Amino acid sequence: MKVLLLYPQFPQSFWSYDRFMKIAGLKAVIPPLGIITVAALLPQDWEIRFHDRNVTCETEADWAWCDLVILSAMIVQKSDFHKLIQKAIQLGKKVAVGGPYPTSVPQDALDAGAHFLILDEGEMTVPQFLKALEQSETQGIFRSLEKPDVTQSPMPRFDLLQQDAYLMMAIQFSRGCPFNCEFCDIISLYGRRPRTKEPEQALAELQTLYELGWRGSLFIVDDNFIGNQRNVKRFLRELIPWMQQRNYPFTFITEASVNLAEDDELLQLMGEAGFYAVFLGIETPDQDSLQVTRKLQNTRNPLVEACDKINEAGLLIYAGFILGFDGERSGAGDRIQAFVEQTSIPQPMLGILQALPNTALWERLKKEQRLIGDNSHPTGDQNTLMNFIPTRPIADIAKEYVAGFWTLYEPQNYLRRCLQQCLKIRSLKNQKQPMQFSLSKGMWFIAQLIWHQGIRRPEIRQQFWHQFWIILSQKPQMLTMYLGLCAAGEHFWEYRVFARKRITQQLGYDPLEPFASEPELTLV
Repeated sequence: MKVLLLYPQFPQSFWSYDRFMKIAGLKAVIPPLGIITVAALLPQDWEIRFHDRNVTCETEADWAWCDLVILSAMIVQKSDFHKLIQKAIQLGKKVAVGGPYPTSVPQDALDAGAHFLILDEGEMTVPQFLKALEQSETQGIFRSLEKPDVTQSPMPRFDLLQQDAYLMMAIQFSRGCPFNCEFCDIISLYGRRPRTKEPEQALAELQTLYELGWRGSLFIVDDNFIGNQRNVKRFLRELIPWMQQRNYPFTFITEASVNLAEDDELLQLMGEAGFYAVFLGIETPDQDSLQVTRKLQNTRNPLVEACDKINEAGLLIYAGFILGFDGERSGAGDRIQAFVEQTSIPQPMLGILQALPNTALWERLKKEQRLIGDNSHPTGDQNTLMNFIPTRPIADIAKEYVAGFWTLYEPQNYLRRCLQQCLKIRSLKNQKQPMQFSLSKGMWFIAQLIWHQGIRRPEIRQQFWHQFWIILSQKPQMLTMYLGLCAAGEHFWEYRVFARKRITQQLGYDPLEPFASEPELTLV
């Protein structure tokens, strides 16, 4: 069997870092771990060609060569996903699809013409698919209510990746999250019992990347790395000597819940293991909204103090914030802005709430008959108006979103937070720089940054050089991290214009300009 594995293109988004990628000479932030794990589940005698279309596109020769096309996608990739299905059908190829998007909204894939739907987790459903092929079946939907034992998950096919095109490599240690946030689809996809790999299994994946020559940042893609604190500590205790013996070849970033700040031992172990950053789902500083959305883990301790403690442990903070929760009071966007300034979080991901299929929020809004429009097809995009009727005017939420994003990513504000965050983070022994470029690529990166921010932009030129000398003189060990954050600003300064235009198109007017009318989409 000749199989063409394709990963669809992402549209421009908060996380695409488009301008940063160009400055750094890279193509994509992280590789698609799911589909290269599926590749490892396929029969060894199959011939495989793989293309991450965010790095390099397949050729017409690839299409002519293959017998079967396999796609994996998230909701945000839906446009390219559907185009690829249509092309495969036009060329007479069989199409199999999987991943979070088809699993959540399988009807979309069926309507597009996919022949095989390999849903839920591949360790359970890929074998079902292979058995169907052996029996000469030409279509099918393969599902499993049972969650796989991830200790039996195969080693991903890292060898299929064009490593030098990515900012980071990726591994997965666990699936699932113990919490019950109403808006989150992770628990519907992967369950509330975090399942973890064995420490030696995760170390074997790291060893493979090490032997393939990767050095630098590595994203542990778990939706909540600390969901099973006992097992994650077991892993970290074995990771630390592994890293020491190899002179810290990697630096780690992951996602975690805010209760990370409650566990001193866990913070210490992460620092010793080489973690440099963590993404936190803060969502909002409004305690009443946190209660409504069932994010109770964020209400146990003051959020500002939690962020300070995580910084003190040596970790840079990325964080997500959401507008549009039920019962949200006016000015929520202003309160988020104030929180971000108080904590100096450089890259707050601000989004408007969307009801995702199969979440508790989706089911509740469906019962309340508050889903609106093409509600079975959410975009997964942070700058799309909500697909349900909120409890305060959509116009107010949209205005606070655009104003918040516009102000937070004003160049001088952004650069100031980058400096403040790097100065707040406690330096750790043996701490490595998160980005490791070759000499030529590193020199090009610095030259591009100096040109764009130290010369070309008069509004930040003086600030750039002033802050550069501060970081160089006070915390030179943070220099690479700081310059990386600065360079990412090029993406966000462009993206804030894009986000404002998107909301303006949906509303029919610019929410930051005077307007005569507002959409009548409020819950009475």
